[in-house]
Amino acid sequence: MRLKTLSGLLVCAVLASPAVLPTQQTQKYKPEVGQEGKDVIWVPTPEELVEAMLDMAQVTAQDYVVDLGAGDGRIAIAAAKRGARALGVEFNPDMVALSRENAVTAGVGDKAAFLQGDIFETDFSRATVVTMYLLPDLNLRLRPRILEMKPGTRVVSHSFSMGEWEADRTVNIEYRTAYLWIVPANVEGTWTWTEASGDAELTLRQSFQKVEGRLTIGSREHPLTSVKLEGDRIVLAVGEDPGQTREYSGRIEGDILRGTVKVADKPAAEWSAKRR
Repeated sequence: MRLKTLSGLLVCAVLASPAVLPTQQTQKYKPEVGQEGKDVIWVPTPEELVEAMLDMAQVTAQDYVVDLGAGDGRIAIAAAKRGARALGVEFNPDMVALSRENAVTAGVGDKAAFLQGDIFETDFSRATVVTMYLLPDLNLRLRPRILEMKPGTRVVSHSFSMGEWEADRTVNIEYRTAYLWIVPANVEGTWTWTEASGDAELTLRQSFQKVEGRLTIGSREHPLTSVKLEGDRIVLAVGEDPGQTREYSGRIEGDILRGTVKVADKPAAEWSAKRR
């Protein structure tokens, strides 16, 4: 009887042992729309708009895309599927882990990386494309840093603008809007060069990508009929007489502007100006 009792107790102990009980599976993290984040609540960007944003920025395999406030990683992953290197910056560590898992599942774990951190403390200056779905006040806080980035950097925002820095382009999909900006070079100041008709002085005033000014060659002032600045490239049309219209186009390299000048239908000639 004693042996039988001990045997029964042993069987009960083994059955009750944690080592042989079924292990409880860890549930996969599932974010909820509207959940609180550090600076914003989480609302995912629809896939159709994600693709439209990347189309606006003309993302290719040569780009390095940084998504600020990456959420579940969908924008960075979509960019990586186009061949770009991508980085998602997200404060929520659970979201970061989910994004990494999603990237591996999508087959782009080698191109899409995710960093747990604060977007205001992260260096994203090497990006060629910046994407975000934040809030207007956060966009304005980021704006000075964005304007210091390399001219030509493309910036795309879902829903929210950058205040008085007007977008270069907008796209509407249903009730949602995406905004595109191209970081402009600094062209403000007085540029000088010499032409056959005399010394030239071009004075430009700038507000973001919008530029206006005046051109004087010798003692004569020539009206600027249009100025277009996109990234580090500028095109100036001068004169209202079709037979005498000049078009100066060039690339800004610090305090040097190099390019060509074309007068009416004559062949273009090399042109270079220096900021005084």
